[in-house]
Amino acid sequence: MKKRKKNSFPVKPALLLGAAALLLLSSTVGSTRAALTYYSDNYAAQIEMSSIGVALLENKAEVSGQNYGDNATTTGTLLKNMLSDGEKFTPGKPYDEALSVRNTGDIDTFVRVIITKSWQDAKGKDTTLAPSLIDFNILENTGWVVDDSTDYSDERIVLYYTQALAPGEETEALSDTIRIEPEIAQSVTVGEDGKYEYVYNGYSFHLEAEVDAVQMHNAEDAIKSAWGVDVTVSDDGRAITLN
Repeated sequence: MKKRKKNSFPVKPALLLGAAALLLLSSTVGSTRAALTYYSDNYAAQIEMSSIGVALLENKAEVSGQNYGDNATTTGTLLKNMLSDGEKFTPGKPYDEALSVRNTGDIDTFVRVIITKSWQDAKGKDTTLAPSLIDFNILENTGWVVDDSTDYSDERIVLYYTQALAPGEETEALSDTIRIEPEIAQSVTVGEDGKYEYVYNGYSFHLEAEVDAVQMHNAEDAIKSAWGVDVTVSDDGRAITLN
């Protein structure tokens, strides 16, 4: 876990909270089934009868989820309860943001999460502010690994949980806090009237989490088909390593 530096802030800009950061859920079960029909009609039929389900938890509370068997989807909002009543957002302060995943289906699965960070102003997405100013703290030694082989950027992070999840089981949290680098509060200009104005006043930061799952059986082929990555599966079939 990264150590945090204490900072003091004599002024606080009117930085908006990105409350519109919707959780996205991607269905990969279709491509997974297609890959498995190669093995056996009976096995494919068995998968058709089963249900893959996944839910995202934020600070232990379920935010969104989807069960592919009955096509039931619930969509929520991240960061909605980030501030307490009457609290003002403060750059540099870490806020609780522990994300984890629960298997809500009835078969063992492997899961991944794609995190996307961005800034927006009144015109929409803004690229003048670096996504790295949104400090989403990823924890170490939790069973989650970052896929460095993908098109990694400060904006997009792909994480895989290396252990299979049994029905009803939850992953460990992949993160613990989110904070905005305090330097954003130090960018000011002086207007013609001599008043100081914050350069990024009115900007909002956005956090999106995309969650999906594939079944544990024949995981190497299923994960390659659904996610396009090569993995090595342990002898007992319950753990994966990125190649």
